Amino acid sequence: MIDPQMLRDAPDLIKQSQRARGESETAVDDALAADTTRRSAIAAFENLRAEQNAFGKTVAKAPKDEKKELVAQAQQLAGRVKEAQAASTEADAAFDTAIRALGNVIIEGVPSGGEENFATLREVGTRPSFDFEPLDHADLGEKLGAIDIKRGTKVSGSRFYFLRGIGARLELGLMNMALDLTLRNDFTPLITPTLVRPEVMAGTGFLGAHADEIYYLPADDLYLTGTSEVALAGYHADEILDVTDGPIRYAGWSTCYRREAGAAGKDNRGILRVHQFNKLEMFSYVHPDQAEQEHLNLVALQETMMQSLELNYRVIDVAAGDLGSSAARKFDIEAWVPTQGTYRELSSTSNCTTFQARRLDTRYRTESGKTAPVATLNGTIATTRWLVAILETHQQADGSVVVPAALRPYLGGLEVMEPVS
Repeated sequence: MIDPQMLRDAPDLIKQSQRARGESETAVDDALAADTTRRSAIAAFENLRAEQNAFGKTVAKAPKDEKKELVAQAQQLAGRVKEAQAASTEADAAFDTAIRALGNVIIEGVPSGGEENFATLREVGTRPSFDFEPLDHADLGEKLGAIDIKRGTKVSGSRFYFLRGIGARLELGLMNMALDLTLRNDFTPLITPTLVRPEVMAGTGFLGAHADEIYYLPADDLYLTGTSEVALAGYHADEILDVTDGPIRYAGWSTCYRREAGAAGKDNRGILRVHQFNKLEMFSYVHPDQAEQEHLNLVALQETMMQSLELNYRVIDVAAGDLGSSAARKFDIEAWVPTQGTYRELSSTSNCTTFQARRLDTRYRTESGKTAPVATLNGTIATTRWLVAILETHQQADGSVVVPAALRPYLGGLEVMEPVS
């Protein structure tokens, strides 16, 4: 959630952010009013409690013949204290609900508007061209014996698939290539839980507008994660971290699950938009002053992967209305998909500033000895969806696919993926 002090000191800045997101400005006024009510209720409770403590001393010192009446007054005062405490608790909960309704305050320079209002920062590489009719990744995957959608549907339903043979090897090779890159850049690898408690899911901001995309197990009161970002954000909840020597970085490998609610008929072919996939996610805990630089660092690592895979891609600055509630800024990397004639998102990286850490109570110690929320950032360094661009970009006329040189060591030196007979 946002800083309550910022809400009090700069409500117009928060309203400006809400406008850019296409969200309610009135919610800022509601949060301010709830904050005023909460602070008044707390003050009333604390004053009554102080009065109760002082009166208790008076009762203790009173002569025996006066105590009966004083005890009766003390009991009445205790009732008022209890009511004031209940009112304070209720006001605190109302304020928490109101402030959690506000998205993170966007960083200056983020484009306003919705999904189509992004700003293109750069395009890198050359779009592939063919002297034959290129196949899409689903047909290529079938010819290579790499992707089995028919049996995935038979076993689990639509938007499920098997990766088999070279397809399974390709994904594992891609993940290990990305893992090696993160290891060279001081990331600690983690294989994360894929089931998390509600407070962790809520703490990362995923139970907002897109809550219907999350699988929930009511019998266990647990959520299936759509990204290891959730578990990585919860990893240091309720802890004080030492970030004086720079970012604390993790690379989380996990299977991910998404309902893709509202996406019926959209990208239903192949493995571009599916219910289950694997992902290696970078996650950084940093001093808030270093967050914007760390954001650029994560993007640079993603671009290293894209260039190593010899893909044509662009980097975009995502518009405010297309940000999740936790992100103050998000950069997407989109690769060219030849058969679709467009760029498609392969990777995102978000600067969540102190929004998640404030909810999850993850702090660092300031120079004055007090504690304050750290900043958190996340970014995908490899995922199943990348196979789409790799297969389509590097295909040949006979249905074979050239393995990018940087990926070959992870496939036992294989240079070309050949169709199966």
